[in-house]
Amino acid sequence: MDIAAADLPPDRIYKLLVSTVLPRPIALISTLNADGRLNAAPFSFFNVFSNAPPLLVIGIEGNKRDDGKPHKDTARNIGERGEFVVNLVSRAIVEQTVVCSTDFPEQISEFDEAGFTPRPSKQIAVPGIAESPVSFECRVFDIRSLPYNRSLITGEILHLHIQDGLIDDKLHIDVDGLDLVGRMHGGGWYATTRDRFEVPRMTVAEWQAKKR
Repeated sequence: MDIAAADLPPDRIYKLLVSTVLPRPIALISTLNADGRLNAAPFSFFNVFSNAPPLLVIGIEGNKRDDGKPHKDTARNIGERGEFVVNLVSRAIVEQTVVCSTDFPEQISEFDEAGFTPRPSKQIAVPGIAESPVSFECRVFDIRSLPYNRSLITGEILHLHIQDGLIDDKLHIDVDGLDLVGRMHGGGWYATTRDRFEVPRMTVAEWQAKKR
């Protein structure tokens, strides 16, 4: 089936994208609002973008709450403070992460509702989530406003927190120990990163030898 994106409304395009781009890494983003209240929310339109400078990108849709504010708390907090923390999601904290996806009123802290522990950051004011195996302290690099009140946010990674025991002196990561999950399709499907296979890359010479 061939589908022209312009022929479908945004909600139908969204359904197709989230059912085909699989799995997607999850950014559990912690922010502070203007009053200093902690916020945490998960987003799966997310990935790393560059290593020099170290950048990550996040797409955040517009606010669907009937509160007169066009942007979600996360996007608004990032825009106001210019900093945020991206916490990665392990299997152990999936249920707490789902609590953070609940559309609570702005005055409710998802940290409190989910039972997450704030971890002080080294270079920014926004704390990370202690239960996350990996956290990136970020400063806003760029924010682009998109149609339908969406935001495309690029963050520069200033500092990395990696759980003790999951990284060695040579910066090798224990991927099994991370036990990260990815977002799948539908309202509540996820995948772990434990089912893996390896296909080594080849040089041109190795590929030519293999073709003979």
